[in-house]
Amino acid sequence: MARRRLSDQQKARIAKIQEKRRQRAGRQAEKNLAAAGAEQQRAGRVVVRHGRSLLIRSDDGRLIWGMFRANLGEVVCGDNVIWQPTANGEGVVVAVEPRSTALSRPAFNGQEKAIAANITQLVVVLATYPEPAGYLLDQYLVAAERVGVNGLICLNKIDLLDAEARIAFAGQYALYRDIGYPVVQISAKTEHGLDPLLERLRGETSILVGQSGVGKSSLINALIPDEDVLEGRLSDATGLGKHTTSAATLYQLESGGELIDSPGVRSFRLGSLSRQELERGFREFVPYLGQCRFHNCTHLNEPGCAIQAAVEQGEIAPDRLASYQHMMQASAAGG
Repeated sequence: MARRRLSDQQKARIAKIQEKRRQRAGRQAEKNLAAAGAEQQRAGRVVVRHGRSLLIRSDDGRLIWGMFRANLGEVVCGDNVIWQPTANGEGVVVAVEPRSTALSRPAFNGQEKAIAANITQLVVVLATYPEPAGYLLDQYLVAAERVGVNGLICLNKIDLLDAEARIAFAGQYALYRDIGYPVVQISAKTEHGLDPLLERLRGETSILVGQSGVGKSSLINALIPDEDVLEGRLSDATGLGKHTTSAATLYQLESGGELIDSPGVRSFRLGSLSRQELERGFREFVPYLGQCRFHNCTHLNEPGCAIQAAVEQGEIAPDRLASYQHMMQASAAGG
């Protein structure tokens, strides 16, 4: 179903309501700070944001519920922050550290809105059913290249395949291995079936993406066995019930690393991209950029195109060029 477009009047009304909420929350945050006195400021990490409130994991491991100053702009899951304790046992974020990366998506007004910060890895989950779409995989990998994070291809539910089918399934992604993307085969249903993924998650801040039905929820449940415990603590702290963690939430993995779980991130789609951004989203294109006959070559049907020549010479997979051309044409059409 096509998404209903908001009128300019509706957008203005939503923006006005949001601004009033920001001002109200800002006044409350300043009031809390004024009552706190000059307590020592501390470092922390945003675990989850719910409206104008945050759950912060302090540098000593404690979970602190608090607010953030209005002049900080958007504060999102994964942000590294400086916070100050307040008299009520909570805290106020007074500064946000510069982000190394930010994953964004288009907001209702068409502008990019950050939904997770300081991630280092985008994990694309695939399964034999629903049948994987190479174009969708390429979109996710372009997103990873654009954000500047590692891309990992995760072939899930291999317990449903016999040995021959596993080899065939993995063989579909040999070209991605060739251009530098790691590919792992996993199962949440077998002993040690997640070990290849856990090894790749260690030391990273990862987000899982993939189409519906590939088993992302089962993976989240297997990777984060204490998810219900944190959800309960969020509910107790906020009084907002057990659905607080429908927002992007940062979990620490027992095996090492961090995982951000967010329904919005899982269905992440590319926003608007320039031709240059899209070109560099296909990492195997990079050695050939600048070698086309025309400096503004779109690699669609121009003569003297270095990218098309590389395809003819077997240096670039035809399917990858087809994905690029599809994205290029969709971008030009505003889709």
